[in-house]
Amino acid sequence: MSGLIKQPGHEQANEAMNPLVRCSWARTPLNIAYHDAEWGVPVHDDRILFEFLTLEGAQAGLSWETILKKRDAYRDAFLDFDPARVARFTPAQIQRLLQNAAIVRNRLKIESTVGNARAFLAVQQEFGSFDAYVWGFVKGAPLDGRRHSLKVIPARTAESDALSRDLLRRGFKFVGSTICYAFMQAVGIVNDHTTDCFRYAIVGRMA
Repeated sequence: MSGLIKQPGHEQANEAMNPLVRCSWARTPLNIAYHDAEWGVPVHDDRILFEFLTLEGAQAGLSWETILKKRDAYRDAFLDFDPARVARFTPAQIQRLLQNAAIVRNRLKIESTVGNARAFLAVQQEFGSFDAYVWGFVKGAPLDGRRHSLKVIPARTAESDALSRDLLRRGFKFVGSTICYAFMQAVGIVNDHTTDCFRYAIVGRMA
């Protein structure tokens, strides 16, 4: 057993001297925490996939920072993103959500979440899981973007176009190709950490 003992703050001091390189969009404490722990990590849990599909749709026209600040409130409002429970929301429950200042009070977005939950359940019934369905668009393996800069990351791809078209055909809302690509990035269907980012290789190994 080594006699070396780590001193308190050693790792923090080391990072201060040799700061980690991150994707350039991760600048605020909230975005940094999300970037370092979640963004790009392959997700295969249907509840989490429904959460990200909902949050990416809610972000439309807003910043991701805004949505992260409201994330806990969204989990409370939409019952921890259980699609079976959300699918049963009544008009009265939707009306109450429209009075909830802790989430984005947009009627179309709220109603689309309920509708999307019902469509989500239909996909689960057909494919066995939403996971099996959505990962089928990349044949089950994450795409490696190999982007050297934020400037070369596209807003949409052929895969996000295909996913968007199929989701819309199945009755989903707020699933345009740009939203779908952001969703694919978030849940690790594509690794779009820039190649100089310390998370790029880590996430790549998770594939």
